[in-house]
Amino acid sequence: MKVAITADWLNSFGGAERVLLELHDMFPEAPIFTTVHYPRALPPSMQNWDVRTSFLQKIPLARRRHQTFLPLMPLAFEQFDLGDYDVVLTTSSSCAKGVITRPGTLNLCYCYTPSRYLWDLYHEYTRSHKARALIAPIIHWLRMWDRLSADRVDYFVAISHEVAGRIKRHYGRESEVIYPQVDVDRSVPNRRPPEDFYLVVSRLVAYKRIDLAVKAATRLGRRLIVVGTGPEFKKLKAIAGPTVEFLHSRSDAEIADLYARCRAFLFPGFEDFGITPVEAQAAGRPVVAYGKGGATETVIDGVTGVLFSEQNVASLTAALLQLDKLSLDSVTIRRNAERFDRSEFRRRLARMIDKQVHSESGSSVVPRMHTEFMESA
Repeated sequence: MKVAITADWLNSFGGAERVLLELHDMFPEAPIFTTVHYPRALPPSMQNWDVRTSFLQKIPLARRRHQTFLPLMPLAFEQFDLGDYDVVLTTSSSCAKGVITRPGTLNLCYCYTPSRYLWDLYHEYTRSHKARALIAPIIHWLRMWDRLSADRVDYFVAISHEVAGRIKRHYGRESEVIYPQVDVDRSVPNRRPPEDFYLVVSRLVAYKRIDLAVKAATRLGRRLIVVGTGPEFKKLKAIAGPTVEFLHSRSDAEIADLYARCRAFLFPGFEDFGITPVEAQAAGRPVVAYGKGGATETVIDGVTGVLFSEQNVASLTAALLQLDKLSLDSVTIRRNAERFDRSEFRRRLARMIDKQVHSESGSSVVPRMHTEFMESA
């Protein structure tokens, strides 16, 4: 059976692109349909993929600033002719789920979240925007299209229970939760005692709330290493005390080493899932995280870290002081991370796809090379 994969856009590398790496490895012959493609921003392992772009690719500005062209993305995805495919895996937090498929084609959406700029965070995104009056009718139209296009999906898979709740609330649809894969073997516990520094690994954007970690470390006079780049860098640098160090980008190997050596990993944002806290736990290190969203599904309060209740400096500071009083076991922390290993992601997704294809056509879509995941289910 022929499989195709969709993605909202391919012009940066983050959690969604890591999922695509796994899907491409599972279905190496499946082409990737997307709005815009900017290969220079992607790792070498993605350079030779069969990527098929929309008419937006012909607009140079769209490749780097895709947000400007969001109103055209529904049209872009509806123009893709997927009539030759039996299964379409739509990976989406925006418009990629809205492709038009023929009767009998399975549209299985791996949903990162219903578009937060349309739903949960609409007012936060637009409150201070100078052109809010002009944006409002466009967002209204996109919201209606988003809701209607959700009916084109046969089965939803959510990346977390947090996202499953949004799918139910906004689309009126049930979904199965399959957590994104984490390469837990990339991070291994350090046999030596941890060093005296906290760690943040993140894009430096406002909603990640890295400012809380910087302010808390400065207030306590404790060392904090921040790995990442983004538009908030100058603001964070301005509020950072002498104990805060910014390392910008680092390789996967360097980050794994920092995970293993840090005192604890800090995760102050409200995320749908959050891969980095799991990677830190794979290294046996505790996580101090905001106690809402995906962190509540990956961090066990008092066992593998500490969850703080209010998204402010005082609450995070109190959590750091609470962690000082705990004696947490690195083996237990590592074992918790193993629940999210990539083999579990592949096994569960392969089993679900096979189940749905069998129910539709009585045949199997899962390649022979992945039989071991099915047999271990």
